[in-house]
Order: sequence, then structure tokens, then C-alpha cells
Amino acid sequence: MPHVARWMFGGYLVSVNTAPILAAMVLGGPAAAAIVTWLGTTEWREVRARIPWYGTLYNHAALAGPATLGAFAYDWFTGWAVGQSLPTYVAEVAGTTIAGLVFFALNSSAVALTIGLRRGTSATAALQEHVSQAGVKLVALAPLSWLMAFVFQRVGWWASLLFVLPLYTTREAYHRFVEMREMFTSTVRALASAVDARDKWTAGHSAKVQEIAVVIAKEMRVSPALLEAIEWGGLLHDVGKIGVRDAILLKEDRLTREERIEMNRHPEIGAKIAGEVKQLGPEVPIIRHHHEWYNGSGYPDHLAGEEIPLGARILHCADAFEAMTSPRPYRPRPLTPEQAMREIRKYTGIQFDPVVVEAFVRTPYVRDVPDPGRPPQPVQIPFLAAAAAAQAGGSGGDNAEVDAS
Repeated sequence: MPHVARWMFGGYLVSVNTAPILAAMVLGGPAAAAIVTWLGTTEWREVRARIPWYGTLYNHAALAGPATLGAFAYDWFTGWAVGQSLPTYVAEVAGTTIAGLVFFALNSSAVALTIGLRRGTSATAALQEHVSQAGVKLVALAPLSWLMAFVFQRVGWWASLLFVLPLYTTREAYHRFVEMREMFTSTVRALASAVDARDKWTAGHSAKVQEIAVVIAKEMRVSPALLEAIEWGGLLHDVGKIGVRDAILLKEDRLTREERIEMNRHPEIGAKIAGEVKQLGPEVPIIRHHHEWYNGSGYPDHLAGEEIPLGARILHCADAFEAMTSPRPYRPRPLTPEQAMREIRKYTGIQFDPVVVEAFVRTPYVRDVPDPGRPPQPVQIPFLAAAAAAQAGGSGGDNAEVDAS
């Protein structure tokens, strides 16, 4: 999707086409901005009809519309600023920044709406994530855009070609970064799958835990950096099981005390493995502490309360729910979501962070599941309610609802 920012796993990248678009706003006004945006963002895959026509139409409309309105904002502001006796250069730079913000806000809203619909999540959350990661980068492009327009006007069109090479190399660097990030993602997923594949009972476990943990984290509105750490940490939380012997990992009977001690070392082993990769630094505490209990009786470091990293507390809740609702050798018949929710409530404040649990019960996984910790809702008994309403109506009072819970 050609827009101001490209969505990728865990983040956004600002496209370098933003700079020429803003320069077109400065040089030619709304009409030029619309034309340059519409034509300049055309991709070969669109020309070759690899994208449905309605997708191509939406992509360009989500750019050309905001660019046109941004150009109107530029013309209005610069005219007002010059009328206030501000220096022309100051007015133009400030106007370019404002035009960029208008363009970014409208384009981001359109993109966030699309991502929200595709993900099945709130568009507001996608917009917040987009703005937090791409907004500063776009503002930084505004002075460059003005400089491109200034050189074009004062020196000549040929001088603007000097910007082609820097923009092209920046574009290539972005693409390389995206490719490297996607390759890294695939490698991590493959490693997590390899760990899960050692035990037929846990196939796909890491991906499921990651999915649940991410939904909880979004419900809690954690920072983008922590959300990304939870994504990676969710996939790698059991990587330390590589260091656990098959005789223990695959044992279908209850573990002995010595075997349990060895099994409980997997968070430490996993943290050590992840610690060898510099880029996984934020994930290491999540991996190491995802079996800590809220009351301090977990492992490996017996942390308690908020001493436990928030990402680890979120992951612990997701991990427990997924394990309880999936078959295991010691429990071939998994618990129902209602039974699992009852266990989580039973150990809230002991094993699980109460704040995390309250966020979890608002997620789609258990939103409609009977929950012993959820306040009872008033239940209306039809014939009693009708009698009460009739009585209240006869005495001139308001309608009454009988709480029969």
C-alpha cells in the first residue's frame, strides 16, 4: 500500500515519497499536489493489475485527498503569516510543516481505519501506534520538502535533481530494513516452531500465547516499544526448553522434584539464549520472568508485584490460559474457558497481576465467558417487572426494575 507510512510487523516506516508530495504542495498548490501524489505513487504491481482496482483507487485517494487539503492549509497559513509581517522563509517553512501535519493526520486516519478493519481491532489503537512511530519522522521531512521547493524556484528545475540520489538511497535503505526485519521475524517464528515441535502437545503454543498476550497488551494500551517486546517475547518465551532433556520435556507422567527443578530452569536458559542477540535486549526480562508469581513465589528470581516486568506479567496470564485450555499429557481433556477463567480468578493476586487479569477479561477470549469475578448484572424477571412498572405507574413514579440476581 503506497502511503505516508508502511505498516510492518510491530511498526511503521515513513515513505520517502512524502518529501516530493510536500514540495509539490509548496510549488503548485492543491492541483499540483493532487496530480503529483496520484501519479507519483503509482506502482508496477498496480499497472500490472496485481492489486484489485478498488484497492488501487483507495490507496491513491487516501493520498491525493489529504495532499490536496494539505496544500490548501499551506496556502492559507502562508498568506496569513506574511500578512502578519513574518519573514517569508519562516512563513513557508512553518506552512510546509502545517501542510505536512494535515496530510499526515488525514492519511494516517485512513490507513488506521483500514488496518483496524483488517485486524479486527480498534482504528483508534492503530492510529495511536501510527502517530507515535511515524509522526516525528514526518515532521523532520518538512524542512527538506521546503528546501526542495526553494532550490527548484531559486536555482532551477535541474538543481532539484540533486535530491534524487539521497532520496533514492534512503528509499533503498528503508526497503533493506524492512526485508531484514521480515527475515528476522521469519527466523524467530521458525525457532519458536522448532521448540514447540519437540513436543506434540505444545505445537503452536508459542504463537497462540503471543496472540493472546498482544491482545491483552493492547487492551492495557501499553507503549509501542513494550508491545513489540511482548510480540517477540511471546514467540520466544519457551526457547529455553531447547536445553531441557527430552526425557523430562516429553514425559507424560508427573515430574519428580528433581525433574521439576530442571524444567524450571528453562526461563533462565531462554533469557541467556536471547541475550546473545543484541536486538532482543528488551525481550530478555520478559522471557526470564514469565513464570514469576505476583506474590513472589514464582521462579527463577522470586520477584513480586511490580518488580516483575509488566510484559512478563501479561505473558504469564496469556501462557496460563493457553496451557489450561489446550490438551496436555497430564490432562488430555483441556479446561473450558469458563473453568480456566475460574482458576485465573482463584489465583488473582497470588499468581496473576489483578490489573492484567482485569484487562484479560475484557478481551474477546473471555469477554462472554461466565466470570466469578465479574460484578453480577441485574436480571429482569418479566412478570415481576411488569407488575412493578404498573404499580409505579399508578403512583406517578418511574418504571422500576427488579434486581433478581
